[in-house]
Amino acid sequence: MVSLSRRPRSLVRAGRAMRWTDYITPSTLHLAPFVELLLEPVAGVAVLAQLQLGLHEVLVNAVRHGNECDPAKCLRVRRIVTPRWLVWQVQDQGRGVPPQRRLGSLPECPEAPCGRGIFLIHHCFDDVRWSSRGNRLQVAIQRSRLSGRGPGSPDP
Repeated sequence: MVSLSRRPRSLVRAGRAMRWTDYITPSTLHLAPFVELLLEPVAGVAVLAQLQLGLHEVLVNAVRHGNECDPAKCLRVRRIVTPRWLVWQVQDQGRGVPPQRRLGSLPECPEAPCGRGIFLIHHCFDDVRWSSRGNRLQVAIQRSRLSGRGPGSPDP
């Protein structure tokens, strides 16, 4: 995996800090090092395996279904860290996922060639949102879950 671009940035709005890093990477299925890089802020937390699985599924879907495994195409990924959320936005160069396929339910037929990835994504993250076109997926986890507190716990 070769990262073509890595640009860290930050912003303070209403007294709250927000940091983000933009990545542009070739469309490849060699994803383990990239997933590790995207998960740097959460190393060692209890939900790390869940986040690894979820991010891997997001990236595989973008490469396979969005960019059709075309190595000439790229993925754009933005990692955003806010006081309450850790967010990843993954955009491919494809036509987008149709709205009826974004729901996160298991395929009715167990032998279906696809559909389980979106189901897993919905179960690995607290928030899943699609762009209107369907070629950008935003997934997020509450930071309170990263520190071991429950989902309803207030932030410090």
